[in-house]
Amino acid sequence: MDTASLKQDIIEYSKTIGIDKIGFAAPSTFEEMKVRLYRQQELQYQSGFEEKDIEKRTEPSLIFDRPKSIISIALAYPSKMKTKVVSKKGERRGIFCRASWGTDYHKVLRDRLKKLEEYIASKVPEARFKSMVDTGELVDRAVAERAGIGWSGKNCSIITPEFGSYVYLGEMITSIPFEPDTPMEDRCGSCNKCVEVCPTGALVQGGQLDAQKCIAFVTQTKGFLADEFREKLGNRLYGCDTCQTVCPENKGKDFHFHEEMEPDPEIAKPLLKPLLTISNRDFKETFGHVSGSWRGKKPIQRNAIIALAHYKDDTAIPELIKVMQDDPRPVLRGTAAWALGKIGSSEALDALKHASAVEKDEEVLKEISKGLEFFKDNSESNITV
Repeated sequence: MDTASLKQDIIEYSKTIGIDKIGFAAPSTFEEMKVRLYRQQELQYQSGFEEKDIEKRTEPSLIFDRPKSIISIALAYPSKMKTKVVSKKGERRGIFCRASWGTDYHKVLRDRLKKLEEYIASKVPEARFKSMVDTGELVDRAVAERAGIGWSGKNCSIITPEFGSYVYLGEMITSIPFEPDTPMEDRCGSCNKCVEVCPTGALVQGGQLDAQKCIAFVTQTKGFLADEFREKLGNRLYGCDTCQTVCPENKGKDFHFHEEMEPDPEIAKPLLKPLLTISNRDFKETFGHVSGSWRGKKPIQRNAIIALAHYKDDTAIPELIKVMQDDPRPVLRGTAAWALGKIGSSEALDALKHASAVEKDEEVLKEISKGLEFFKDNSESNITV
């Protein structure tokens, strides 16, 4: 088999099916990543969403019989919306991070990997493959770094010279011994902007992330949000782009190569108030195709309530009172109570007082107390408790 010629054929074919960058890596153990992951585990910096077995995450031979190479692919996604929508008083909007614009990237990359598999199989019928995107065992970033797709930035993202860090990654372990590409030299240098501006200090240092503090992770949790994170959330509904938007390598990077990735502004930056009462069916029909919906509507609704508090949107008080009084989920009732206190009004105060007398859930009662405390602490308010 002429693997050099086949490799070049694959590279050329990849361009025709919408793969923006492709690289080839050796399937040996990812030793450095293994050390990092065990250290992350020791420090309890993991999110809990990743594959639990660190050996499987770093040893290709544990998940594929006799691997000979790994193909890494990258697809560039947009950083700006072609059509903008405006957040204004009475019509405040939240936002999904750029990685959740358009069709769920898992589906898009799996489509490209499947086509790539079929092409290789047509050339080498006996070839074996195992493709994965994000939720697979291997660490996408480690594979892409080794395959020369880009370097691993201080913001813990792969940064490519062509597209910055606005790329989705996927990989394919193969039984074909392709010549590996050369890893790229780190270009972050002395720049430390991402670490310095991380809203919660989740970037402990360049290349080390405490996922438990990362807003991208926090927005996906389902319980009550710790007070320290509520103040940092802003209008984020899912994910966080701060460490990408401040990166000098991303300046001017905005690519619209893939129709599936184009955001619908009304979905990527939706109105907040309608989210409070959206039905399961409507949520699935509206947001079901984006990656940010994978945890269901509850985290999105909780984050929308916090965003309304961030805006101090007094037009949302009636809706928030209804959530506090009627929603069957304690997390939403309690978060709404907290938000009512943050926004403040005589109507909100009366509702909180009433709720404190009838609510039975202990955690919700704590949130109601927090809401009432805002009135006590607000020296500029004429309202007294």
